[in-house]
Amino acid sequence: MRLEKCYFCSSTVYPGHGIQFVRNDAKIFRFCRSKCHKNFKMKRNPRKVAWTKAFRRAHGKEMTIDPTLEFEKRRNVPVKYDRELVASTVKAMKRVAEIKARRERVFYKNRMVKAGKKEHERSDMLKDISTHIDLVVAPGVRERVKEKIADEKKKASTTKMEVDE
Repeated sequence: MRLEKCYFCSSTVYPGHGIQFVRNDAKIFRFCRSKCHKNFKMKRNPRKVAWTKAFRRAHGKEMTIDPTLEFEKRRNVPVKYDRELVASTVKAMKRVAEIKARRERVFYKNRMVKAGKKEHERSDMLKDISTHIDLVVAPGVRERVKEKIADEKKKASTTKMEVDE
C-alpha cells in the first residue's frame, strides 16, 4: 500500500482518499482534504498557515534536523524480496521509531523550558513594576521636580531673611 504525502499540509494520504491535481507540466499535487486543496488554489504559502507541518518546522515547533528523519525518505528503487531483509527492516523501523520518540520528547521538553523561562521573566518584571512603581519616572517629571525644589529653596531663604530682620 503506497502512502502519499499531502502537498499542502504534509499529512498522509491513504489510497482512495483525497484529491490529485495534475498540472500541464505533469507535476502531481496530492491533497488529503478539500481544506488543503482550497488553500492551494488560493495560492497560500503552507509555511505561513499555522496548522501545517511546514509552519511548525519553520517556526521551530518540530524537529527539522535529525538523522532519524532520513529513514522516512521515500526510495523509488525496487528491491528483490528477501525474508531476512524484511525482518531486519521491521526490527530497525521499531528501533528508529523508539529513538525518534525519545528525541521528540527531549526537544519538546527543551522548548517548554525556554517558554517557561520567558513567562517567568515576564511575570518577574511585572511583579517588580507593581512593587516599585515609584521608581518608574515619566519623561518630563525630573525637570518639574527640580523646579519645585528650587522654588521651595527660594521661599525658605526669603522666609529666613524675614525672620532674621
